[in-house]
This record gives sequence, structure tokens and C-alpha cells, in this order.
Amino acid sequence: MENASARHLWGDYLDQHLEYAFTEAPKVIHFCNNEQDANECAMLVKKGIKKATSPCLLELQLSKEPLPKIGDFMIVTNWEGEAQCLVRTTSVRLKPFFSIDEYYAKVEGEGDKSLAYWKKSHWDYYTKTLQPFGRKPNESMIVVCQEFEKVFER
Repeated sequence: MENASARHLWGDYLDQHLEYAFTEAPKVIHFCNNEQDANECAMLVKKGIKKATSPCLLELQLSKEPLPKIGDFMIVTNWEGEAQCLVRTTSVRLKPFFSIDEYYAKVEGEGDKSLAYWKKSHWDYYTKTLQPFGRKPNESMIVVCQEFEKVFER
């Protein structure tokens, strides 16, 4: 793990949870593709409000990123890469964009937590992240609905 802040957070967690000593090092991530949103999302995770994230399956495939799985750890950072907390995946479901519901929008915890906000902000995000691959979002694209719980913070 190259990020020193993340490495220290993971080490502090392992000091208290030796049962995970041989677990693969967590993925280090920040949410969103801009500083303001990334920092806000990190804060929402720390407060226990944001409990999900929703990458587009196509983007994961094109980026050669593996699908998340239950039990995976992730270190959430702010835009600057400073570790904020550790989360663990509790659920992974693949759903078409059009089938995302109010419940899931609320669990994701962003904006006003409405389905309308979720759909607009994620459509904009998917448009930006798929553009380098020459692709565009569509209503039937598969969204990876990844729910998580915060397990550690300093």
C-alpha cells in the first residue's frame, strides 16, 4: 500500500483485530471525481450517513477492476488521499440503472437522499467516467450496488 496515511490506518485497525492480519490489504479509494464531492462523501461515511457506493459495471470492466465482494475492506480517503476511515462491504447487487429505488438512494446518503438526486448525480458521473472509453450511460446499464459499514476511524 503506497499511501502512508492509509497504511497507518490499516495498521491501527490490525493492532486491534489480529484476525485480519492475513487479509489482503484494502483498496484505497476516494468517492467521486472532484474535490468537493469526494471530501463531502468521506465526511458522510465517517458520520455513518453514506453506506453505499455505485460504480458502473461497464467502467469496472473497461478499467479491469474486479467486482467488489462481501467482506472486502476499503480505506476511504479525502481528495488529498488522507485516510478517513475503514469500511467493509456487506452487500453487492447488480441492478440496471432504471431499477434503482428510493431505498437505495437513501442508503447511498448523498445530496437530499432522493431518487431524483441519485439518478441525476450518478448519470452525470457515469457520463464523465465512461467518456474516456468512448461509451455513454443508458437506462439499462448495470450498476454495482455496493453497501458497506464503517468499521474503524481515528
